[in-house]
Amino acid sequence: MTSARDPRQRSPGDEKKMRRVLIVEDDPSIAIGLRINLESEGYRVTTAEDGERALMLARKDTPDLIILDVMLPRLNGFEVLDTLRREGHKMPIIVLSAKSGEMDKVTGLELGAEDYITKPFSLAELLARVRAALRRGGASAAQVHQFGDVKVDVEARNVTRAGDPVEMTATEFDVLLCLVRAKGRVLTREAIFGQVWGPSHHGTPRTIDNFMQQLRAKLEPDPQAPRYFQTVRGVGYRFDG
Repeated sequence: MTSARDPRQRSPGDEKKMRRVLIVEDDPSIAIGLRINLESEGYRVTTAEDGERALMLARKDTPDLIILDVMLPRLNGFEVLDTLRREGHKMPIIVLSAKSGEMDKVTGLELGAEDYITKPFSLAELLARVRAALRRGGASAAQVHQFGDVKVDVEARNVTRAGDPVEMTATEFDVLLCLVRAKGRVLTREAIFGQVWGPSHHGTPRTIDNFMQQLRAKLEPDPQAPRYFQTVRGVGYRFDG
């Protein structure tokens, strides 16, 4: 991996973008090198060293782009990619892997990767592909979910109803986003726990039930006869929006 431009050469426009990139890489030297060079390009960078932490960060922080290694502890990169796409996440994901076989590339692209780059790689080429992927769209900064008179701004992490701000705690927002992104799929309480609090959290069903009551009270036209936040008896919850 060769060095990119000097950080002092950052253009004025880079600071205004501050697009968020999640690097998922268990090799510290590669992760550090990528982070330094991406930050010098004006990106805000977060790193994860295993697949489980990558899922947690992608779900909670909604990066604009993910650079994803395949050979990872806990969950491999293909599992992470497949999970994010099935959950409806649209951010570009660039697979960065030592697995250079044709079938590996086909697998990554069919699972929803924006691009597939094999190691060793040219840093200049990778940075160019990052810029191209962000230009093609799918970045989270423009994500606004709307249902009824409610708007959920993912980037700003705020909610309005009929134009008025709705006060929400960070966890209420995370539970809301989890349901909205599922796009009509039923989520078990365990699935919501995993996405919002992480796979190691052990809560009680009552915890999720309480959050659903709060969301209904704040966002439903009639909380006693919910239109959007549906209970699927014996299973969990579904968002119909």
